Amino acid sequence: MATFVLIPGVLHGGWWYRPLTEELRAAGYEVYPVTLSGVSERGHLNGGGINLDTHTRDVLGLLEAEQITDAVLVGHSYGGMVVSAVADRAPERITGLVYADAFVPRDGESVYDIVDDVWKQRYLAGAAAGNGHTMVGRHPALDPRATVHPLATLLQPVHLTGAADTITRRTYIHAEQFEGTPFLPTYERLLDDPTWTVHALPVGHDLIHEALADFLKITAAMAD
Repeated sequence: MATFVLIPGVLHGGWWYRPLTEELRAAGYEVYPVTLSGVSERGHLNGGGINLDTHTRDVLGLLEAEQITDAVLVGHSYGGMVVSAVADRAPERITGLVYADAFVPRDGESVYDIVDDVWKQRYLAGAAAGNGHTMVGRHPALDPRATVHPLATLLQPVHLTGAADTITRRTYIHAEQFEGTPFLPTYERLLDDPTWTVHALPVGHDLIHEALADFLKITAAMAD
């Protein structure tokens, strides 16, 4: 039976996945919602040295410590960067990948490289409102539990060797009603790629609260 490892997006901890975690556990699966270094209850670790490599090591450490060899990695938003890096470094521990309205980077790309100028300015404004190396959320609709996030995680390019190509079960979920989405080019790129299963849902970016039933169905199907 698959083990689900859930990786959240910018500013969010493992708590964001709680409804999905509860549903998957009720169905009998092992589930590990991850809070990455420097965020949420791990915010005390925040510092200028936390980057994408740090977050990659967070998840690799979990896979090793829990002896997980049948992981389905689920990444929301920024979490897709971490999914890609982890899958490249430990493909033998992973049976499937779910990118939930998330970045699917190519080798050498960072989040900052992928997004348009509007999003670049949002990230820089968030950093300016923080302490320079930590970004704060500025959108009024953010969950009050959202915290600061290490800016370097968005600036560091991912290095991919192609090792993750051995993981053949790859699913992408696109949120059609995410206004100003930075993920549309990714969705369009994967739509015609026969190595991907692609879903489009008529909801916004907050899939947990806007499309839990669909999110659960798509994610759980990766365990079949």
